Amino acid sequence: MKIIVTGGAGFIGSHLCENLLNDNHEVICIDNLISGSKDNISHLIDSKNFTFIEHDVIKPLSSDLTANAVFHLASPASPNHHSSISYHSLPVETMLVNTQGTFELLKFCEINKAKFLFASTSEVYGDPKEHPQKETYNGNVSTTGPRSVYDEAKRFGETITAHYFRNNLVDARIARIFNTYGPRMLKEDMRMLVSFIIQALKGEPITIFGDGKQTRSLCFVDDTVGGLVKLMFKENTNGAIINIGSSEEHTVLEYAHIVKRLTKSASRIVFNEELPKDDPQRRKPDTTLAKRLLDWEPKVTLEEGISRMINYLRDV
Repeated sequence: MKIIVTGGAGFIGSHLCENLLNDNHEVICIDNLISGSKDNISHLIDSKNFTFIEHDVIKPLSSDLTANAVFHLASPASPNHHSSISYHSLPVETMLVNTQGTFELLKFCEINKAKFLFASTSEVYGDPKEHPQKETYNGNVSTTGPRSVYDEAKRFGETITAHYFRNNLVDARIARIFNTYGPRMLKEDMRMLVSFIIQALKGEPITIFGDGKQTRSLCFVDDTVGGLVKLMFKENTNGAIINIGSSEEHTVLEYAHIVKRLTKSASRIVFNEELPKDDPQRRKPDTTLAKRLLDWEPKVTLEEGISRMINYLRDV
């Protein structure tokens, strides 16, 4: 099968490309490299079944290009205000790739009769008042807050995708991806787990935003990718909207202690940062639908995944 992965040089996208190649698919990785990196796909370049195209998907794909399926993962995703590749630093690009880009790719899929998967996010639930979050929950989001350039763009991307599957124009589905971690996460992004591990390895204070009581549910990237593949190719998933993530919930403070223990670090845990505006207080998916419809649930344990992440960050 010929499969396009947009954002294929990114963190999750590169792992997805690798997974699909291992299943003997022909993979076309499309990325404009504003937040992705060729380093993430350097080990794939020599594969006869892998093609890399540098392209911004807000513009139409070449008329010579064909595919049987399109995974649309292209988008800046980092919330770090200090990162040059975060959605705060790239607001217009983030809004357009999730709206105009989604529209262009759906038109491509309609012409090619190709399956489509839109990689949405748990951020569409905002700072949720329902816990855990079911796919039927409409969310508690700000249309004008600092995170809205990402949250609302993803929500509108879902709206466009829903229009296409509701009107039987494209065989399409939506994956709401919850916090994912693993090798190839950028150190510069300073996501919670990356920050904790780097600080612990250096023996620096492990810095927690707020009081550390806010919760997250972390899913290892191999499991997330496995869920995306099942959602695309399982029967009866046209029109499906499914949470992909771990239902194992811990506080930020608990994650800090796990990292400290696994790194055998002497770092102190400190609370000296204000909580970012609109930062969700609780985040945990209801994965009942994924288990029932896809026969999917995470397999990598938290300690195994964090240990693999520690080994990766030691070497980069």
